[in-house]
Amino acid sequence: MATQAFDSLDETLRRKLEKLGLFSDFDLVLHLPLRYEDETRLSPISEAAPGNTVQIEGTVIGQEVLIRPRRQLICRINDDSGTLCLRFLSFYANQITRWPPGTRLRVLGEVRAGFYGMEMVHPKCRVVRDNMALATSLTPVYPVTAGLPQRTLVRLITQAFERLRRKQLLQEILPAAILSACQLPTFEESLSTLHCPPAEISLASLQQRSHPAWSRIKFDELLAQQISLRCHYHQRHSQRAPALSQRSDLRQALLEKLPFNLTAAQHRVAAEISKDLAQPYPMQRLLQGDVGSGKTIVAALAALQSIGHGYQAAIMAPTEILAEQHFRKLSSWLAPLGIEMGWLSGSQKKSLRSQTLEKVTNGTVMLVVGTHALFQETVQFKRLGLVIIDEQHRFGVGQRLALRMKGGNEGSIPHQLMMSATPIPRTLSMSYFADLDVSVIDQLPPGRAPIITRLIDNNRREEIVARIREACLEGRQAYWVCPLIEESEALQLKTAVATHETLSQVFPELKIALIHGRLSSDEKSTIMAEFSQGEIQLLVATTVIEVGVDVPNASLMVIEHAERMGLSQLHQLRGRIGRGAATGVCVLMYQQPLSAVARKRLQIIFEHTDGFEIARQDLLLRGPGEFLGTRQSGVPLLRFANLEEDIGLLEIARNAAEDMLRDHPHAAQRHMQRWLGKREDYLRV
Repeated sequence: MATQAFDSLDETLRRKLEKLGLFSDFDLVLHLPLRYEDETRLSPISEAAPGNTVQIEGTVIGQEVLIRPRRQLICRINDDSGTLCLRFLSFYANQITRWPPGTRLRVLGEVRAGFYGMEMVHPKCRVVRDNMALATSLTPVYPVTAGLPQRTLVRLITQAFERLRRKQLLQEILPAAILSACQLPTFEESLSTLHCPPAEISLASLQQRSHPAWSRIKFDELLAQQISLRCHYHQRHSQRAPALSQRSDLRQALLEKLPFNLTAAQHRVAAEISKDLAQPYPMQRLLQGDVGSGKTIVAALAALQSIGHGYQAAIMAPTEILAEQHFRKLSSWLAPLGIEMGWLSGSQKKSLRSQTLEKVTNGTVMLVVGTHALFQETVQFKRLGLVIIDEQHRFGVGQRLALRMKGGNEGSIPHQLMMSATPIPRTLSMSYFADLDVSVIDQLPPGRAPIITRLIDNNRREEIVARIREACLEGRQAYWVCPLIEESEALQLKTAVATHETLSQVFPELKIALIHGRLSSDEKSTIMAEFSQGEIQLLVATTVIEVGVDVPNASLMVIEHAERMGLSQLHQLRGRIGRGAATGVCVLMYQQPLSAVARKRLQIIFEHTDGFEIARQDLLLRGPGEFLGTRQSGVPLLRFANLEEDIGLLEIARNAAEDMLRDHPHAAQRHMQRWLGKREDYLRV
């Protein structure tokens, strides 16, 4: 009988499949098992050790329904070696009638020691018919959704596999040289093994995904990702951008006016960026640097290179506080050079905004700094040569593209520099960021001492309060960071508003201010200016101060409910202190009980100050999906490969992608189409 084509499946069934992300025959054959069950052999009851999953065959010798401590069905079976109890906390009445004493049952489940002796709870059960043979292959167990039984999914996957095989759509695509060098089985052979593994295959190698068949699938997935990213990388080099050679006059004028010298790392990355800007194709470089490493001055040098050729530059930041910090700092550096700057934000007064927009359009403003307001339709540049995006992971793909498309240069697009103080672990740089050029500032300015981190239980608040008073009376300043503005009964967190009121009563001798995201732009600017000038001694804040705030005299920070925050956020907040002569101390105040994940996060942030190591640990905790956030909108995440465990395969796939694009371009396109389908054209900006 002919198998049913995927497109002709019942609409209800198709909707269930779509919930699993299955839209085609190829999606079905790549819907690989979560685990496997060994139904190829039987174990005597006497040899079934607690903790092991085994298959046992025995005769029902009795059953009963217990009411206490809860309603449950108890069924006892035995073989020649012993007795086993089967316990069902949820059951149907017909199970009692179908399994009377004397019935032969074949059961599969985990054996454990229970109140009734050795038992299985809710095992897989089948009545043994005459001459019922054992399975000849391991039984796959697939991810399912409500209303879609395993047996239905198995049937659909088997049918899809046969259809694709008959149409020769599972035939080998990769060049023989790559398969030989990697010692990998063929694609069709690997899929066949994973969907129907022979009994002699090691169950552990399948469960741990270390079997060669799994290696082939993971390699193919990584290879498709690498080919796609490298295609984008090469495509970018075919586009046109203004060639901005380095002009030393503006650069030298700025460096001479700075009250500090650039570090060797800053010089190195500035040279890398300068070389990119001189090319006739668009730069797309990620500038990484830990908190306080000096990314802003590098961005200023890049902006000057664009301005020196008569092209405008734009700097976009995710928050008004950070954007305004950039504007103030860059103005102090560039205004003396005669460069007019503009400021754009959503909360700006209409009259000021209109004036700035006009100057941006006619080219009077050469450097504009702002928030999301920069990519609104009303913003038009005369000649945009460089886009700089700070904390790039906070912006979606569409937002970055909207700004980049405002070049105003016919047939040309601006260069793009993305900055991040959230370091990207090496494995992510090799995979999800493989289409970017990456520069790393791996050196802090001289005199920056490591920040001391303290973990303190919320019950010791009085000690912390005393420390705050002591520091402020000695002339230093402090932050007190709270995660919420208003009271939340669900989370029971201390709020910034309540904390500000309490601390104002505790410290009548200190000037204390409150800053949070719901204040107007002018209010936030006034508070930050007073804090920077030392007029405010203690600043109670939400996480709006997470990035960009630079007050050298602030040497102490208290973070309430640190257990509720992510590693990146904690590291960013901690980086706001220790920027002056005094050693920075960050107090992470937590509240018991701690979850295992929260305890691990606090341990990591306590033990490490290196942002790259913190990012690596964060990736291990959260996985790439959560770690990448909005940046990777539209980018397919890896389903089978694990970046930490499969780093060797990733390195091989990266090299193989370049080889295939150079020597086997048709095979590279076919492989990318097989794995990504229409997703191969996802936008990378």
